[in-house]
Amino acid sequence: MPDVLPLSRRNALRLAGIVCALAVAAAVWIAAGIVGRTAALDDVRMQAAASMPLAASVLRSEIAKQRTVPLVLAGDPDIHVALSAPTPARLAVVDRRLAALAATTGASVLYLLDRTGLTVAASNFSEPTSFVGSDYRFRRYFTGAIAEGAAEQYALGTVSRRPGLYLSQRVDADGTALGVVVLKVELADVESDWHTSGNLVFASDDRGIVLATSRDALRYRTLHPIDGMLAAGIRESLQFGGAPLTPMPLGPDRDGLTTLGENGGAPRYLALDQPLGDPRLPWRLHLLAPADAAMAMGMASARRQALALAAVALTIGIYLVRRRRRALARQRNLRRAADELERRVLERTGELREANGQLKAAIAARGITERRLDELRIDLEQANRLATLGQITAGVAHEINQPLAAIRTYAENADRFLARGDTPTARQNLASVVGLTTRIGAITETLRGFARRGHGEMETIVVADALDGAEMVLRGLLDGAGVVLVRDPALATLRVHGERIRLEQVLVNLLRNAVEASTDRPLPRIAISAERHGEDILFHVADNGTGIAPEALRTLFTPFSTTKARGLGLGLVIAKDILSEWGGDLSAESRPNEGATFTLRLKAAP
Repeated sequence: MPDVLPLSRRNALRLAGIVCALAVAAAVWIAAGIVGRTAALDDVRMQAAASMPLAASVLRSEIAKQRTVPLVLAGDPDIHVALSAPTPARLAVVDRRLAALAATTGASVLYLLDRTGLTVAASNFSEPTSFVGSDYRFRRYFTGAIAEGAAEQYALGTVSRRPGLYLSQRVDADGTALGVVVLKVELADVESDWHTSGNLVFASDDRGIVLATSRDALRYRTLHPIDGMLAAGIRESLQFGGAPLTPMPLGPDRDGLTTLGENGGAPRYLALDQPLGDPRLPWRLHLLAPADAAMAMGMASARRQALALAAVALTIGIYLVRRRRRALARQRNLRRAADELERRVLERTGELREANGQLKAAIAARGITERRLDELRIDLEQANRLATLGQITAGVAHEINQPLAAIRTYAENADRFLARGDTPTARQNLASVVGLTTRIGAITETLRGFARRGHGEMETIVVADALDGAEMVLRGLLDGAGVVLVRDPALATLRVHGERIRLEQVLVNLLRNAVEASTDRPLPRIAISAERHGEDILFHVADNGTGIAPEALRTLFTPFSTTKARGLGLGLVIAKDILSEWGGDLSAESRPNEGATFTLRLKAAP
């Protein structure tokens, strides 16, 4: 009987220890799973946020690359002649021309519609699926281009049965619409890039209909139910063929995730969306990053680590319990137990010392790696600063060259007027010199601010005042070249948002280029006009020079691309960057031997 109670007590303690260990293991398992899943979701969220801008950039780049083709073709003389006086020979020339352009630009097809919407020429004229003779008056890209000059529409091809984005441009002659140039670009390469990223990416229009997508089964599905009348109208227009326009099986899930599927086991995704950022296409880009595999891996990894730590802790606990048990059982042989304990402590201390040495070595190696990373980051920042310094130096050399030339002209004229005794006129020239030196100081201060990634104060500018400043800089050049400067009276009433000095820099660049282009022409002339277009002011600088070659026009706004013997190729690049900072743009068009026209788009001020 005396032996039964101690044995029962030991068993009870053993059972309590097992229950406690299991409870701790369960708690560690659950907590580690929560921590691992949260960390995995954070990683997925960061990767998705980094992938979204790249996916949008790929789509915008492909669309922007193709937009210039219809615009250039709309001004082509062969196109005009073929539409105004069509003959089989002329249309055959246009067919071959469109086929060559489609091959070089990567467009799916290029075709020409007359004013009634009938296809008169196409790049696929020689194929069984030729568009020639097809009537597309029902397409919005035709009606929109006729009404507004340009239009864009994503639709399913009625002949090819392949989806694509149609870009159209009206062909005008003396204010009369002759027809429409249409380019179809299939976004298969963009969708392939999206698919390669491992994410589910798709673009939807303003009605919530899925257009371009990395998963073809989702094309023409909708983000939400569409009104029956609207769906019937879309199907009647044949924009998406007979697509049923059914909603995608999207649903919310815990942890802020989204499911995609019809049943409870549907995969979960981290969903992001943002506007495409194209002012002419009201599309929205969606990215669904797979989350299930990442969460499973994160939970498994965290649980393995937690169980390993728990096993170590359990081993230590068992060791301590057993040591205590041996100490109690061997109380009568205290010395031997003490020797045994000392031996075991020495063994453990050696292991800990060895582990501590390994830990210190690992810490030292990590410190060396971090210092190396810091050094590499500093080197990268230094290289970036040197590159920026080179750009600023080139910009300063280009921008102050023109005011310096004007200063020299005014100074030489002042010397001549003083020699003649015409003091008032000489003083006027010297006052202009002072103004130009002030301008140089403003230019260098502006470029210095650019180097610091800063911006000047935006203000309301009268367009005519900025043009007066630019004309003052170039007056000597204009008079010497005999160029007539014709100004639209409307300039005096138009106001824009910007910075006066930087706008003058843009105008000086454009006027100087126009003077150089028209100097050798009979009766050289530069016409400056402006018009209000909605919330924008369109400002045109047109010369009657020799024009710009097509190959030069394609790289006109590329840094260090120039046709001048001593040019830097930075003037137009800087001008375009300045206007872009203000929310505007700079574009150019040219016709052989008919001069060039540069158009500035600026935000109108009240």
